[in-house]
Amino acid sequence: MAKTDEPTVIKKYANRRLYNTGTSTYVTLEDLAEMVKAEDDFVVFDAKSGDDITRSVLTQIIFEQENKGQNLLPIAFLRQLIRFYGDSMQTLVPPYLEYSLESFVRDQEKMRQQMASTFGVSPFDTLDEHVRRNTQMFEQAMRMFMPFGPGGEPQERPAEAGEEKPAAAGSGSGDLDDMKRQLAEMQRQLNTLATGSGGPKGAAKKGGGSSGA
Repeated sequence: MAKTDEPTVIKKYANRRLYNTGTSTYVTLEDLAEMVKAEDDFVVFDAKSGDDITRSVLTQIIFEQENKGQNLLPIAFLRQLIRFYGDSMQTLVPPYLEYSLESFVRDQEKMRQQMASTFGVSPFDTLDEHVRRNTQMFEQAMRMFMPFGPGGEPQERPAEAGEEKPAAAGSGSGDLDDMKRQLAEMQRQLNTLATGSGGPKGAAKKGGGSSGA
């Protein structure tokens, strides 16, 4: 069947029954799961209030699949996800997860081919590289929002002995380096002010100790 541009409207009634207005039939969560796998777009509305409840219904589908033993979400991931609710970094999580999953979907065909091959590169090498690349991107985003570590210093990897800092690859990395330098300069100024305000007190204490001796 040819797919239309408009998503299919699903209505949910008070008795929790789901009605597919496209086929004029009642459907189940399992039917909606099959529609998702077939890339059939749909939206779900509450039949009484008219509210869009697509998100909650999709969450129910995931819950049903997990209850059937098809465990896709690791426990550690679920715990970490729950911790982000109400956190100041909450707004960064959805776009990061969406980008990561879209990137994974783009690479899945390559992974399937490697899994089907008896020889060659292990498919887990590609998966590890994918995870590593996304982790680096997420850490860079975190450093932009939290540029200073616990000690008040910029979070920057210390250079190895004899290692030279690489030149900026483009305008984007140059802007990031400038931002880091500006933040580091601001931190140094704050440290100078803090030291200056505490200097006389320290000197007075030292002077008092000398006279007592």
